[in-house]
Amino acid sequence: MMLLYFFIFIVLVNCSFYIFFSRFIFGKSDLKNTAITYPVSVLICAKNEEENLKRHIPLILSQDYPDFELILINDASSDHSLMVMESFAEKDARIKIVDVQNNETFWANKKYALTLGIKKAANKRLLFTDADCKPAGNRWIATMASHFSKDKQLILGYGAYDTTSGFLNRLIRYETFITAILYFSFASAGRPYMGVGRNLGYTSTLFYDNKGFASHMHIASGDDDLFVSEAATSNNTALCFSPESFMYSKPKTTLKSWLVQKRRHISTASHYSPFHKFLLAGHYIFNLLFWVFLVVTLFLYNWKLVLVIALFRILAQLFILGKGSMKLREKGLIFLLPLLELFLIFLQMIIFITRGRAKQNRWK
Repeated sequence: MMLLYFFIFIVLVNCSFYIFFSRFIFGKSDLKNTAITYPVSVLICAKNEEENLKRHIPLILSQDYPDFELILINDASSDHSLMVMESFAEKDARIKIVDVQNNETFWANKKYALTLGIKKAANKRLLFTDADCKPAGNRWIATMASHFSKDKQLILGYGAYDTTSGFLNRLIRYETFITAILYFSFASAGRPYMGVGRNLGYTSTLFYDNKGFASHMHIASGDDDLFVSEAATSNNTALCFSPESFMYSKPKTTLKSWLVQKRRHISTASHYSPFHKFLLAGHYIFNLLFWVFLVVTLFLYNWKLVLVIALFRILAQLFILGKGSMKLREKGLIFLLPLLELFLIFLQMIIFITRGRAKQNRWK
């Protein structure tokens, strides 16, 4: 009976994570007074993104916000990204351009390029996104900026992916959704550990007080999550999850390219605090153990009893994450949830096993 008892323990641990997620998922609306309009600088760092810049710069410039500038950072592009930026700058005085040239010390380092962009910004409050991202509407700046205050100097937003057909699209969106549930939930509990550069805000004061990216400048990724991990506290961090504040980008279209992207992103996880690494690893491990022990106990014990125990966990998962998917406007995921979870567990194992074989020192 020991294996059955251990399976019950695993289910209880799984459910404790869903109870933890409910703090964010069932939390109060994050709506703020958007009548307050702080001067804001929007920063976009681009490397070889000429087509995305053509599509998305107009969406930023058309934002319904009275006082903002747009800092376009050309990170040593080899295409016509700089020419695209300059063509927009000629027509709109709100645009400033930072043209970054590669140097031996900071070769192809996004953090170096972002640092130059931050130094160029005229405003204290900064919003960050990527060239391949489009705002959900023309109230993105207003909604994100409304969360800044005297105390709140770091704003965590949601960076989603476009919904298209196919299982890979659902898998990518599910992984992005679960990641967001995790970092929003930890922040709601007063222990923020990451954000996403596709939709992030912080003040220049916070940036300089934490010496920017100095402690992890040598790491290719982490301009978003490692900075948040160092600078965010329970008092200075706000969550922005209104649908108007979402940023959307196109997901990868092949499994191989997505795995390469995730391997790069996951390379920063080892630099999180021991507390966060322990809980994040626990979440993954106990999800894996649930499916392993489900199969084992089905063969060793009364299958009806085992299925009742498993069903308790699955229904709790469907209920909590179903509510979360509604909150973050992620449709078409919940009915495939067990399958998506199994695929994600398997692929994460592949990423962890192979991550040591491919070290990347450049962001693109």
